[in-house]
Amino acid sequence: MVTLNINGREMQVDADPATPILWALRDNLNMTGTKFGCGAALCGACTVHLNGDAIRSCITPISAAAGQKITTIEAMEADPVGKAVQDAWVRHDVPQCGYCQSGQVMSATALLRTNKKPTDADIDGAMSGNICRCGTYQRIRAAIKDAATTLA
Repeated sequence: MVTLNINGREMQVDADPATPILWALRDNLNMTGTKFGCGAALCGACTVHLNGDAIRSCITPISAAAGQKITTIEAMEADPVGKAVQDAWVRHDVPQCGYCQSGQVMSATALLRTNKKPTDADIDGAMSGNICRCGTYQRIRAAIKDAATTLA
């Protein structure tokens, strides 16, 4: 058993300590908002926060998260920055297929927590590695800038 703090709650996960956070969330805890994309930390679909930093949950073992704070897409609506990002996503009609969007929102939220006025270069850097197969990158950037103005 590994005890994880997920979205502010202590949860027990009966899994091998080497199990990636992604699979503990999806398979053990039935939290399916975090998506599997590539399994190699290349696409960003599995992005969650570990102590506020965006990480790829497909390669991070639960043993590395014990005693730390994991935040998933399920908690973003209750988070002021996450809510601002989600609202901007809707205003800019960002999602098409939607598959990558939880990871995109998590990366954008982590950026805006530390940088309230990101430049295009800041956004590109923070979102690098988050692949959108539908190509909504311009709308993603516009939504991040919009969310930043609502947080200023």
